[in-house]
Amino acid sequence: MDERVTTTEEGPTKKSTVTAKPPPLEVHDLTVAYHRRPVLWDIDFAVPKGRLVGIIGPNGSGKTTLVKACLGLVPLASGWVRCFGKQPSEQRKRVGYVPQRESVDWDFPIDAIDVVMMGRYGGLGWFRKPGSKERKIAGECLRKVGMADYAKRQISQLSGGQQQRVFLARALAQRSDLYLMDEPFQGVDAATETAIVGLLNDIKAQGKTVLCVHHDLQTVTEYFDWVLLLNMRQIVFGPTEEVFTNENLRRTYGGRLNIISDVADAVARKLPDKSKDKWTG
Repeated sequence: MDERVTTTEEGPTKKSTVTAKPPPLEVHDLTVAYHRRPVLWDIDFAVPKGRLVGIIGPNGSGKTTLVKACLGLVPLASGWVRCFGKQPSEQRKRVGYVPQRESVDWDFPIDAIDVVMMGRYGGLGWFRKPGSKERKIAGECLRKVGMADYAKRQISQLSGGQQQRVFLARALAQRSDLYLMDEPFQGVDAATETAIVGLLNDIKAQGKTVLCVHHDLQTVTEYFDWVLLLNMRQIVFGPTEEVFTNENLRRTYGGRLNIISDVADAVARKLPDKSKDKWTG
């Protein structure tokens, strides 16, 4: 809290003001280009604390690139990204990342517990080795994702859904305040998907923030309370019930109107009556 002195006819008085905390993630006027060709531009949004945000758009729309830009993993042509008011490189301990499963070398000879332990390295410093405390935390995180019995199993011997759970446990082990997840539901079974949804809601209940790249339009209204619709440019960003509309989906997916209509009908059946107009107009 800042105290500012103001002068009145009765003399100087102190007025207390509260400085607003920066949002977990803020992106301003962002452009990313590969080989001088823009793949993202005109991206501008700020994510409130404690939200589950779905990043939604067609293949090739720049969703993964946006996540990497928010992590500081790709150069920016213009604009900036701030995590809790600072450069992403300054907030590594506060930001957890779950990459696409396809981007990981699953043949690397390492056990599940050791993968999760990697999430603790950022808080140890250069010269400390993980000890019993870190191993206990890693074990707790594996238990939370239902993988405690597989702690000593080599990751190449796990199913796709089990591998995804291990990487979620690694992100949990970081004890971050902001999580960026790239297609966490891709290629997993129904049980794993249900477990992930429960985990995301637990994270949200702790006041933490999660952004997920997601492709299944029919589950967006169930999983996320805010959405970012993206197709190389930002189409719209805001609360799901306000912006996840038929019109905005058409703007996002362009000519794929048959697909959108099918999805609209399916989602409309799940929405309360007051929301159906958004999908049937």
